[in-house]
Amino acid sequence: MVYILLLAGFVLLIKGADYFIDGSSGIASRFNVSPLIVGLTIVAFGTGAPEATVSIIAALEESADLTIGNVVGSNILNISLVVGVTAFIFPLKVTSSTVRKEIPFTFLSSVALIVLISDVVLQDAAVNVITRSDGLIFLLFFSIFMYYIFEAARKSRDKIVEDSVPKNETNGAWGKLLLLTAGGLGGIVLGGYLVVETSTSIAYRFGMSETLAGLTIVAIGSSLPELVTSVAAALKKQSEIAIGNIVGSSIFNILFVLGIASVITPLPVDSKIFLDAAVMTLLTIVLYIFSRTQCNVGRYEGLALVGAYAVYLVYIIIRN
Repeated sequence: MVYILLLAGFVLLIKGADYFIDGSSGIASRFNVSPLIVGLTIVAFGTGAPEATVSIIAALEESADLTIGNVVGSNILNISLVVGVTAFIFPLKVTSSTVRKEIPFTFLSSVALIVLISDVVLQDAAVNVITRSDGLIFLLFFSIFMYYIFEAARKSRDKIVEDSVPKNETNGAWGKLLLLTAGGLGGIVLGGYLVVETSTSIAYRFGMSETLAGLTIVAIGSSLPELVTSVAAALKKQSEIAIGNIVGSSIFNILFVLGIASVITPLPVDSKIFLDAAVMTLLTIVLYIFSRTQCNVGRYEGLALVGAYAVYLVYIIIRN
């Protein structure tokens, strides 16, 4: 029964994120919001909503290892497996200066995470903890990131899409969009709850730690929306959306998700997570290098990223 509930949770997460993105993107387009904002905020944060829900619920239930493991594991999976699979299907062109600046911002976010969890080394503390103060710092950085995104969008007025919906559109159209948005959000919340409860149960049943469960089962399940969205964007030859979705989600996971979760309750840090955070940071550097070479992430580079994730996955399973 527990496996059926886990599968149901994943389905709700994926479909909920899908409906949420469709509804919120539709509402944004009716306000003539720039595609830059839609792609880098609504799409990225919408696909990142499962990670947010899972991590925040885990924090409320005092499962700190699951919260941190899910965020770090999801980012590693996004930067390696999701980018790799997407690039293998269709090489990802990276020409936007905005995306090139976002990748270094992801790197800075990863470094900030490593610094803020290094209490024992840097502050001679007894244990490593992401405190409420650390959470507020994450949220401050997230506010700076959002300011940058909106400023970039304001300076790109030529990219604003004209409203394609007639001005005399019916209330039914708005009602459908609002229903999709609300229903999608509801699916994400319920799905997140089911994934947390069932994955924790399965982890204990097989002798897995919460950290390993967060880095594997929960991270893979909650990252499926990013994979589906990015692959779809690649198939439509919309590389900027694919890369922007992945990078934007990674920034969202560290700064917003961990920020909110640690403000709710301080998060004790498992010492094993340091290596995982280092892997996440290293992969971000690799992604930046790949994106700068001929301004694209090619098929062979995609295969290299997929291979890197496979090696990492085997390692953490053995490590447990």
